[in-house]
Amino acid sequence: MPAPAFSELVGQLTEAFGQHPDAMRPTPEGFLLKTTDDFLYAFLEDPAQVSLSIVQGLLREVEDRPSRLVVFSPGRLPLALTAELAAKGATVVDGARFHELVIGLNLGSYLGEEPRAVPERPGTRQLPSARQLDEVVVRARTWLDWGVPALALRFFRQALELKPEFAPARNGVARSLLALGLTPDAQKIFHEVLETWPDNLEARVGLAAAAGASGKPGEEIAIYRQLIEEDPKRTEVRANLVAALVDAGRWSEVAPELKVMLSASPEDARLRFLHGAALEKTGHEVEGKRELERARALGLEFETERALSQHLGLPAPVRPAGGPRRVVVSTPGKVTGAPAAGSRPEPSRRKRRKVRRTRSASAPRRPSRRRGKAK
Repeated sequence: MPAPAFSELVGQLTEAFGQHPDAMRPTPEGFLLKTTDDFLYAFLEDPAQVSLSIVQGLLREVEDRPSRLVVFSPGRLPLALTAELAAKGATVVDGARFHELVIGLNLGSYLGEEPRAVPERPGTRQLPSARQLDEVVVRARTWLDWGVPALALRFFRQALELKPEFAPARNGVARSLLALGLTPDAQKIFHEVLETWPDNLEARVGLAAAAGASGKPGEEIAIYRQLIEEDPKRTEVRANLVAALVDAGRWSEVAPELKVMLSASPEDARLRFLHGAALEKTGHEVEGKRELERARALGLEFETERALSQHLGLPAPVRPAGGPRRVVVSTPGKVTGAPAAGSRPEPSRRKRRKVRRTRSASAPRRPSRRRGKAK
């Protein structure tokens, strides 16, 4: 049976998730919790005691929708088990991610760590209920940004319990569902938001992303174009449009959209690279190669270029001889050279992923097949 300290920690986590501890049921490996929104949370104390048969048993409990399974463990699960869960679409929060969750909820003492002080943010509201709502929403958005939509969903739902008609929380629930691959559920909530707030931009962008996730790129593109027609300054929407056009292979429409974006951000290396790719795809090889050279001069890193080229079906770049590329940076009075690659840590996997739009916090992500993999 689980150790008393772990049992106490799971009880505290359950309450922090807005659930009742008496809804848990013990197992030889830990505890199982079936939430009110049909998610199954499995708290496994010792990863070394978890076998493939145990994981398969958990998956059978959510056989219809395996993305509704969330596995927690203070240690790292074996890679083979993590891969099995990820392949089915389940979420794994183990090791460092589990510790981050516990500390973020100020429960670090259960893991032998000092509680982390919550920093005071500018503009923090005075009413305790308002502060609590702000903290829950920030927590939800953080986990969504970190690629753990199952946890983000839990906290967005908690925010709705605090304030049922809070549009950002309702949109957050829908975005989390969309990231989990539960597209029909997400669409339903986006429509509900628009029934109350017909001009809500986040919900309209969410419906576009949901259309794309449902295999309807034409509908997705049409929604983005309508939003841009209403307000051409919606840069984040135009970025979403570019990504949708790239995914659909409509390169003749990509180039003019990128040209508009470059007029506002002429030194964006990635935009330059994409513009060059669009030019090459539409038969303007010379102009395309020139844009590629400009992107490199602006600091496009080799690994980033290789990942982008692979996704776009372009020839793989050749690593430059003589070490990292150097980019010349002009400043008043002098010219200096500095390494463009290797001078900062390698970008995270998330930032190097397939060509995706530059997203604002309100732009829902499309579901990822890598969801649930331990980071």
